Amino acid sequence: MTLPTDNKILLEAQNVAKWFATQDQRLELFHDLNLKVLEGETLAIVGRSGAGKSTLLSLLAGLDQPSSGDILLQGRSLAKMDDATRAELRAKQISFIFQSFHLLPELSALDNVRLALEIQGNPSAVTEAKHWLNQVGLGQRIDHFPAQLSGGEQQRVAIARAFATRPSLLFADEPTGNLDEDTGQQIIEQLFALNKQENTTLILITHDLDLAARCQRCVSLHAGQLHETQRQAMS
Repeated sequence: MTLPTDNKILLEAQNVAKWFATQDQRLELFHDLNLKVLEGETLAIVGRSGAGKSTLLSLLAGLDQPSSGDILLQGRSLAKMDDATRAELRAKQISFIFQSFHLLPELSALDNVRLALEIQGNPSAVTEAKHWLNQVGLGQRIDHFPAQLSGGEQQRVAIARAFATRPSLLFADEPTGNLDEDTGQQIIEQLFALNKQENTTLILITHDLDLAARCQRCVSLHAGQLHETQRQAMS
């Protein structure tokens, strides 16, 4: 894939393979997969169910390790890091937004965001958490627990938590999958607006081609390889 040269490469997959052993054979998801993601870029990864999109996300984020090949974040090999170093790197530079929100049910909206900031060692965690909940329109709901919030509100808390830590890289895995169409559209508008505001690198995992078209680039995962289907100019 030919990339413009005015932005630095933030994330790179080099000849990545991933396979799983079964009783009588080896199931291979990826083979010699390569990808370069630029700083500030928005990239969608699409593919049919079972193609391995979420597994690829786990590899790119350092949550899982490839069977062969390597993932580089800012030029640093994730494969050469121990688990503690990878976890520290994720806490400082990577955020996630998931389809099922992944909020801690025993914590209020404020505390769900505050906790992520405290893990980073932010001394202004409470103030920052309130700021970001206001940013997503939940300033009056900060003391509510996830069970007291609608699906859209829970995803807004997840968005606030993701951006509050000022990540270099944000992964969004089917962020509207559990929402109705109107709520999902509102969430996407907010996600892209904040992403542009913060100039965060966004990797969006989705089966929704209309949603994928919002990104500057779109690649399709098929038969263990990525195929570029769309490119727009980076602003």
